[in-house]
Amino acid sequence: MMKASPAARSWIAAGVRYELLTRVLPALRHDMVGPVSVMRMGVLMLKRQVEAPTIDSQACNERVALIDAQVAELLDGVRLLRNWELSGTDEGIARSELVQMCVALLRPAFSLQGIQLEMDATLEEPTADTEERLPRASALRYLLLCGLNFIHDACTDECIIRIEPEGEHGLVLHTVPSLDGGVHDGMPESTVVHCAPRRLAIDAVALQNLADDLGYEVHADSEASVRVSLIERQEKA
Repeated sequence: MMKASPAARSWIAAGVRYELLTRVLPALRHDMVGPVSVMRMGVLMLKRQVEAPTIDSQACNERVALIDAQVAELLDGVRLLRNWELSGTDEGIARSELVQMCVALLRPAFSLQGIQLEMDATLEEPTADTEERLPRASALRYLLLCGLNFIHDACTDECIIRIEPEGEHGLVLHTVPSLDGGVHDGMPESTVVHCAPRRLAIDAVALQNLADDLGYEVHADSEASVRVSLIERQEKA
């Protein structure tokens, strides 16, 4: 069998990134559509206020403030889409912030299939302002999403994927049995049963290929446990 060239391996990694992006796009789209819906309602209410025989300035100001807040939220969503590009420099990201963001993106889809995401308490606290910011936030986002989806795709039963810190710059992802008796965050059983299986599963080869392309260390101890380093690998001289 012919060994894959560096260019081919880069194309494989690009395909893995594309697959990950398509998996989180529904959550990104939902976060952007929400503000638009609120803005449309705010504009409708503002129009009614302006067309009224007497204009209630306070009510109008409240509507304008609401629309302004939703525009800011929408711009944050657009900015996040731009940040999915693998740029050379960015403002970096704290470890807890990275975990919270990836969990928020994946939790809705995972819950539909009875797979819950659970963070260690030290990662749930909003301590990003006091944590060290790790460079290459977009690369780290792809890396963690890939590790979580690798475990997700290997799960055959309902389980909990737990994320725990390891050292100062690492994470451990592993599964624990689910004790909820098949509860899917209030989703009807019929919804879960009819979830279409993914044809492009993230396997150990895909995970390792992406990590190598991004320049990070990952260790898949099994299909139920992954260790991720959030510091770039130092190339040997």
